[in-house]
Amino acid sequence: MTEQETGTKTTPLNALHRELGGRMVPFAGYDMPVQFPAGIMKEHLHTREAAGLFDVSHMGQVRLRGAAAAEAMERLVPVDVVELEPGKQRYALFTNESGGILDDLMITNAGDHLFVVVNAACKDQDIAHMRAHLGAEVTLEVLEDRALLALQGPRAAAVLARLAPEVANLLFMTGSDVEIDGAVCFVTRSGYTGEDGFEISVPAARAEALAKRLLAEPEVAPIGLGARDSLRLEAGLCLYGHDIDTTTTPLEGALAWALSKTRRADGARPGGYPGAEVLFGQFANGVTRRRVGLRPEGRAPVREGAELVDSQGRRIGQVTSGGFGPSVGGPVAMGYVEKEHAKPGTAVQAMVRGKPLAVTVTKMPFVEQRYYRG
Repeated sequence: MTEQETGTKTTPLNALHRELGGRMVPFAGYDMPVQFPAGIMKEHLHTREAAGLFDVSHMGQVRLRGAAAAEAMERLVPVDVVELEPGKQRYALFTNESGGILDDLMITNAGDHLFVVVNAACKDQDIAHMRAHLGAEVTLEVLEDRALLALQGPRAAAVLARLAPEVANLLFMTGSDVEIDGAVCFVTRSGYTGEDGFEISVPAARAEALAKRLLAEPEVAPIGLGARDSLRLEAGLCLYGHDIDTTTTPLEGALAWALSKTRRADGARPGGYPGAEVLFGQFANGVTRRRVGLRPEGRAPVREGAELVDSQGRRIGQVTSGGFGPSVGGPVAMGYVEKEHAKPGTAVQAMVRGKPLAVTVTKMPFVEQRYYRG
């Protein structure tokens, strides 16, 4: 990566974003496109209908090598890494001693190493966290010389298979080395839009050429951060620092599914990670609040930070993400409410500019997730 005079970092696709008319904004220390000339609404719908290309090179890519790598990672996450089969990928969470979430991440068993992708805003602290705790037997390599592209949407597989037919064999949450247009890439069938798609780790020097090659396909359009956010919100997916953070536990965040059974109190390898006892207690006794989906009445979006109240005006929670859902055709949001109000169908109110707006607690995702499982 390079840095501009302002100190803001750029990705290998920065010049291409500008060439394509991207509206650039600072995000997690990087100069990133929030949208392209088509606009957020059209970009969002295009991804749901065809294929969108996202630059996610600001995220951290790390290789962990050594026979002890999987075992060492299990000391940091409540996830089964030891039995993760070659080619398989898993969603994971770094936790702290109180069970709070330090970050969410993806771990793939790439055969001779673990391939880890962490969030851009948490990248430096996550790398420091791993360096401090994985031990001398694990070699940590930060992949500064690679870009990360996400090709997402129902036509993504057909498009990428034209360049690399073997990607058609990948299922959701699997990955492998793939040669694309002469570049050796690590491709996972994953993403953060709720759609089928791929994340492609490509050498930085080959990133622009690959992006242009993909954009030359008739189904593919460039997509910015704005649509990436509305897509993940409709899919009911958390944004770290908003919907989950160090003050929320996985069970409060409705992420109990991400805590592998083998790592729970009655599992084969229970605990051993930060906050395990806290989480065991929450499994046994429940939580006092929970992340839920929210459907506001009318057309006005309810934004992050809005207070949620009951029919008597008593505060019962807060919105953590909110906006207009282009595929839903109306406003959608998620946030935390007291457990008594967490049942789908419960009527609550959001305070918007000092006035109560009717909101219904709803199951997530707001749109059907269309991951390819074979």
